[in-house]
Amino acid sequence: MATDAKRPKTDEENCVLEPLKNFLLWCDSVKLTLSDKVCLSKEGTVAEYGMLAKEDIEEGHVLFSIPREVLLHQATAKVKKVLEEGKKSLESASGWVPLLLGLLYEYTCPQSHWKPYLSLWPDFRTLDQPMFWSEEERDKLLKGTGIPEAVKTDLKKLQDEYNNINVNNSNFFVTFPNDSQYFLSFQEPVEDEDEEEDKEPNPPMMVPMADMLNHVSKHNANLEYTPECLKMVSIRHIEKGEEVFNTYGQMANWQLLHMYGFAEPFPTNSNDTADIQMSSVYKAAVQAAHSEADQKLLVDKWSMLCEMEIVGEKGVFIFGQSGCLTYSELYTTLKVLCMTVQVFEEFRENEGWEEDEEDEDDKMEQALSFNGLTGLSAEWKCLLHAAAALTLDSYSEDVETDRRRLEDQGALAELSSRERRALHVRYGQKSILQRLQQLTKKS
Repeated sequence: MATDAKRPKTDEENCVLEPLKNFLLWCDSVKLTLSDKVCLSKEGTVAEYGMLAKEDIEEGHVLFSIPREVLLHQATAKVKKVLEEGKKSLESASGWVPLLLGLLYEYTCPQSHWKPYLSLWPDFRTLDQPMFWSEEERDKLLKGTGIPEAVKTDLKKLQDEYNNINVNNSNFFVTFPNDSQYFLSFQEPVEDEDEEEDKEPNPPMMVPMADMLNHVSKHNANLEYTPECLKMVSIRHIEKGEEVFNTYGQMANWQLLHMYGFAEPFPTNSNDTADIQMSSVYKAAVQAAHSEADQKLLVDKWSMLCEMEIVGEKGVFIFGQSGCLTYSELYTTLKVLCMTVQVFEEFRENEGWEEDEEDEDDKMEQALSFNGLTGLSAEWKCLLHAAAALTLDSYSEDVETDRRRLEDQGALAELSSRERRALHVRYGQKSILQRLQQLTKKS
């Protein structure tokens, strides 16, 4: 059957296609197998390269398989011997330094085994995580979300590691940029869950092909680990033309924007969360105190909770779509803050509850779920309501202003990409906090 003549590719389009063609040829050469039912593309995907279904795909189908020797990490990089010899001096809080040094050596080496894979990566100048925004823009668009504080912490840690490696370890000639922490890496889970707490985490690694898949919370594929290879497997039926999505984990929008530079449009992220500072619950209790004696008692209660490591100065209570996710800590905090003098004295003398008096886990979870909040005592609800209000006040704009922006498609289209992403992050958090307020307001 005759087909319509296709226009010649422009130089710009060929520049895009050539790296992909070279990568797929490399995949064949290293026995990285790709199913005939999928293809890689920049068209029809949510961002940059992605994977599309060429035909209907059944659940359990292996989309691609990656031999372990193809993975790029500190033990497979060409400088693995140097990295092993300097292992002690490369230890850091992040655990990323050996991978970064190996990765950036391969990235700058013209003869690198991984060159066709690394050539797919975008120009680093296009990275747009909040780390690369001005401080003024972060504070304006992201105030209250927790991202500005997280970025400051990142910058300090990155600078510390940069100085330690480059100043104190002159044998390592590669200088790595601050944006290098944002390469999409994978970390293999510890096999034995019982030993997970005692065992060191597996080092991060780069996984060709897998890092080309985009993320959504309602993903349709999972990466599976076997001794011989890594496999991306469909976890539900995928229709022809649908994008194949992996998951980067159960990540809230603020985490996605902070780490990867994107956010899921509200309300599609089922993993979205909102944080309430632990100190905000304490402030709410102080505001509700009727006398100096009550305030002094609250100081003692809070000190006791800190000593028990239930709360901390920078700690947060996390709320998800169905209620509090840190319910054990919040339940204990509310219980102690609302104790009478006599009960608290007994509690303090016993240094906590006796074993048989502890509340069961499922009871606490149910009580602090959104379905269970209405059954709480008036005093507990009052503290939660006030703490949510304090948190909402920390944002630069109120929830109704953001709601109107989201509902006005014309106004939404006029926003810059940064403004849109920040709006989805802010409003997702505010909607959870607003629901908490509604469920804890006075009858």
